[in-house]
Amino acid sequence: MLALVNLTPALDVALLGAALAVLPASWVAWRGRRQGLRGWPAWQRVLTVATLFLTLDLVVFGAFTRLTDSGLGCPDWPGCYGELSPLQAHGHISAAQALVPDGPVTHSKAWIEMAHRYLATAVGALITALMLLAWRMRRAGGLSPWWATATFVWVCAQGAFGALTVTLKLQPIVVTGHLLGAVLGVGLLMAQVRVLSPAQPLRDAAWALSGLRRLGWATLGLLVLQIASGAWVSTNYAVLACAEFPMCQGQWWPDTDFSAAFRLMRPLGGDGESGYLTLAGLTAIHLVHRCLAMGVALALAFYAWRLHGWKPSTGRGRPWQTEGRVLAGLLLWQLASGLSNVVLGWPLAAALAHTLGAALLVAWLVRLLVLPRAPGAVHAPQCADPQRPHQGHHGGAVHPTAS
Repeated sequence: MLALVNLTPALDVALLGAALAVLPASWVAWRGRRQGLRGWPAWQRVLTVATLFLTLDLVVFGAFTRLTDSGLGCPDWPGCYGELSPLQAHGHISAAQALVPDGPVTHSKAWIEMAHRYLATAVGALITALMLLAWRMRRAGGLSPWWATATFVWVCAQGAFGALTVTLKLQPIVVTGHLLGAVLGVGLLMAQVRVLSPAQPLRDAAWALSGLRRLGWATLGLLVLQIASGAWVSTNYAVLACAEFPMCQGQWWPDTDFSAAFRLMRPLGGDGESGYLTLAGLTAIHLVHRCLAMGVALALAFYAWRLHGWKPSTGRGRPWQTEGRVLAGLLLWQLASGLSNVVLGWPLAAALAHTLGAALLVAWLVRLLVLPRAPGAVHAPQCADPQRPHQGHHGGAVHPTAS
């Protein structure tokens, strides 16, 4: 009998992930030297940006793995039939594919699943390196090493969810938690990038006290709730329960079964009571997501409009005009990709675009809501303005007072 958790290839997978992480790290080092970066804060920022970019890639590739039904392409963890790669497990995969040609284990699905694990391990290696460097360079400025430590704890938790995804056979609550964890990681890394960014003291001081910023946190909370709903739709394969818009199954409100639909602890396709999840249950999941989507879309549209017109009490102009337009553009992206999933029969490109759009919306809102550090915090010493007084900061909020 195949052991679902087989740690024999764990070291090999970790080393391969670390080797893959060397590629983006080398590119960052090359670009940094060309740009003349000096000081740990500057390097910490560009490394964090690179990690954030790869994490966004991982989110999309994770969606690709799920949408191609490759989540069990290798039915054990962290390797494939106890091997580092599907190439070494060729015989086991061929035997499983011969028994069930269209089953969860095929050569193509195994490679997709392992590619996802390799990429996840590479992201984990970068985050581990960032944490170790942050502790070693903690006296050289930059972020508190506890930020990087929190990110390390996050990536370990994501790894555990990845293992549970396999061992619990794609149980919806586990896969949903894994997707929400991925979005949390995007937000956490974006927050670090933002805190390490140069500040604009007058604008940021006004924004720190703005009621519109507090409204942004509420909007972000609604967005995360909607993403959780969307993950529940995807992990239960409820997208096609309604194949038209705005009606569903030719009705405004067809038969629904909410008790089975939102019973969290149940297997994939089951109702939690030894039966199967019916069309009424799938319809309930889909309609809840659709109703929430309308409310969240209105909230995001309102917030984008308010950002576009916001004026600080001190200073001139509308400093968040561009940010408001980008937020509106991301909202339109989400609406278009979401509707395409329904009316076009859940095409892979639209589904991946919808996942990426959700992650980008979270990243963009975090970028707006987290305040940067003092000016010059991430620049080479020669780039600092000697005429500008040092700006203090407390928990990321910048105040225009000299130290």
